[in-house]
Amino acid sequence: MDDDGGAGRTAPGVRQLPQAGGDRRADEVSRAARVSRTGRDPRAARVPPGDRKAPFETVVARHGATVLRVCRAVVGPDDAEDAWSETFLAALAAYPALPGDANVEAWLVTIAHRKGVDALRARQRRAVPTAEVPERAARADPAGPAVEVWAQVKDLPDKQRQVLAYRYLAGLPYQDIADILGGTAVAARRAAADGI
Repeated sequence: MDDDGGAGRTAPGVRQLPQAGGDRRADEVSRAARVSRTGRDPRAARVPPGDRKAPFETVVARHGATVLRVCRAVVGPDDAEDAWSETFLAALAAYPALPGDANVEAWLVTIAHRKGVDALRARQRRAVPTAEVPERAARADPAGPAVEVWAQVKDLPDKQRQVLAYRYLAGLPYQDIADILGGTAVAARRAAADGI
């Protein structure tokens, strides 16, 4: 038995942690322990203070429901999930270039609006000739009693419907709505009042 001063030996039943770079899970546990002790993530120190952004998965979790409501209002319940997916795919590609102090919710709603308009244009271009009109399966609407209200909103002109959706579903201020749709905050407020 050679004596190396105790280096490389472990007590029976004790698992030795791998050396640097060996076990990613051990590295994550170690990082988590440092974060819980200090309250700071050591990786955050590498990011300039003005550019701190939440991880993209946190952005999806935080704003996903709002974006889905906007997509439903713009394209309807049938194409809303597709528009939602397209929104977050486009956002994922552009997220690294987004400034750290940007209004992420307004940015996502802008992308959702544009993807919704793209979906509407694509729907208008598709022509599917059929001998018989197929029956559509009834979908459960999560809105419940608000179905009648949204049926009436659906009949509004596009701009009024979009302003109502952005204001009352997404909770955006009129200035952000004006930036998305074009125009002024006063015009957006007027379109909402006319729509109601």
